[in-house]
Amino acid sequence: MAEIKVPELAESITEGTIAQWVKKVGDRVEKGEFIVELETDKVNAEIISEEAGVLTQVLAEEGDTVLVGQVIAVVEAGEGAAPAPQAAEEAPKAEAAPAPAQAAAPAPAATPVVEETSNDRVVASPAARKLAREKGIDLAAISPVDPQGRVRVQDVAAHGTAPAAAATPVVPTTGGPVVFTPAANSDRVTIEKMSRRRQTIAKRLLEVKQSTAMLTTFNEIDMTNIMALRKRKQEEFVKANDIKLGFMSFFTKAVVAALKKYPYVNAQIVGDEIHLNNFFDIGIAVSTEEGLVVPVVRDANSKNFAEIEKDIANLAQKARDKKLGLNDMAGGSFTITNGGVFGSLMSTPIMNGTQAGILGMHSIVNRPVAVNGEVQIRPMMYVALSYDHRIIDGKDSVGFLKTVKELIENPEDLLLNS
Repeated sequence: MAEIKVPELAESITEGTIAQWVKKVGDRVEKGEFIVELETDKVNAEIISEEAGVLTQVLAEEGDTVLVGQVIAVVEAGEGAAPAPQAAEEAPKAEAAPAPAQAAAPAPAATPVVEETSNDRVVASPAARKLAREKGIDLAAISPVDPQGRVRVQDVAAHGTAPAAAATPVVPTTGGPVVFTPAANSDRVTIEKMSRRRQTIAKRLLEVKQSTAMLTTFNEIDMTNIMALRKRKQEEFVKANDIKLGFMSFFTKAVVAALKKYPYVNAQIVGDEIHLNNFFDIGIAVSTEEGLVVPVVRDANSKNFAEIEKDIANLAQKARDKKLGLNDMAGGSFTITNGGVFGSLMSTPIMNGTQAGILGMHSIVNRPVAVNGEVQIRPMMYVALSYDHRIIDGKDSVGFLKTVKELIENPEDLLLNS
């Protein structure tokens, strides 16, 4: 017999949520086979069986919170499915022998085996199953957006609803106003439990706001030259590297150069000390269905444009496929986030964890600007640097952002800083 326990994933992770059981009680399990998906604060982890056999017990349901080291399932040696119900043992014993002339009574029918429903065969999140049950919707009838076929709560909500339950009546109270609360998951309100990752994101963003002296400074960048350079070099770059030349590699290179010039932007506070990082691990914010994650491009200072573009593309794909590991997101000395891909014109990004700064990129918009005393229409981008004022003064923050601006507006200069 082998116990399946929640493994130790990282020092900071002490618990997780059962996201999905891949195997059911009675299923055959091979050694090293993935049997359950665990959602943690940072990543979704696949828990495997250390032994081959049959899954005989499941001790935690989908949606349950489990601790590191907790036993969540049992695998026992064997080949077949779960043992069939023992109807003969459960049948009531005869109290008296039948009369000699009386024919033997027919044996009681065995307890029927309950076949699994179509809902059981569909891969769906716990929240989606709960909402589907409440709305009376067959999960098998839903067409999920997820390319891997997993039904999420948004798919259930978009599919349609069963007849809505009556709203909770208005209950008069004395000494206060009358409050009307619509029934959960009625036509007026849909209640969705926050995922563990969304709870963690909310908690950490609030901690950053409350524990740092965060300030944001802005500038604007004329993207004319960099767009022209990309247009000239794109075909050659793709042929040589099998990946497109994007803006992120230019901004990553510019950020590294600016961090070298202003090292306190690449620092963090530890107790009553300032730790100046001599490495350049740049976090790139990636939006996923479960929320924002920040995988890290390691040693960006030693990589060329193609290597940075490939790292970013690989990390973004892993994030969308829920394949990011803890090593992909651990550490990081500075972060870049690009709200422009969603159409954001300007924002004040919130710093990531204990880092001292984050650069926010935004939409490129054609605007009239003064160039050598003349008004011209240029592709312009607002950029924002949010920083911890406890470490970084205005001189360094403004100088850092100005350096990024100058390097992006003169992209050939980036080659001299590589």
